[in-house]
Amino acid sequence: MSRIGRAQITIPAGVTVKLEGSLIMVKGMKGELRQELNPQIKIKIDEGKIILSRTGEDSKVRALHGLYGALIANMIAGVSGGFEKNLELTGVGYRAALQGKNLVLSLGYSHPIEIAPPEGIEFKVEGQNKIKISGFDRARVGQVAANVRNQRPVEPYKGKGIKYAGEIVKRKAGKAVKAATGGAAA
Repeated sequence: MSRIGRAQITIPAGVTVKLEGSLIMVKGMKGELRQELNPQIKIKIDEGKIILSRTGEDSKVRALHGLYGALIANMIAGVSGGFEKNLELTGVGYRAALQGKNLVLSLGYSHPIEIAPPEGIEFKVEGQNKIKISGFDRARVGQVAANVRNQRPVEPYKGKGIKYAGEIVKRKAGKAVKAATGGAAA
């Protein structure tokens, strides 16, 4: 049995969970999220806990058991506390700024890039090179962070671009270094 799917999910104070057919709705102080459930996964809400069970032992059903356990736990964590992704800009002249709610990026192109936040997402800029993306839907926060990062991904030679905070970029040696060492490959 799936360890994630088997684990009981505790519903914290201030969060309400409703089940209507195969639709689960989680509402908290940050917002409301909905998730359609597979009919092979059964949910029971009992005394502040959510218990998931599955109808079969097929590998696909076992995978769904853990998936829905993680999705529901993330929904509860999101509406009660929220999620956050941090990005860093590295490079001469690379900077971020807020214009109203929109994020404006200067990334070495001939024009600035303006990104409007989707519903439920908020941008914050610290200094000129740190971006904080926050919201209550974990998947949406991650997708918006990936979209911002894709405006100028980190290149491996000089390390310039947008990266996640704490991301380690594997650097490559350039042509000058290879020529100086004789280009010998080990």
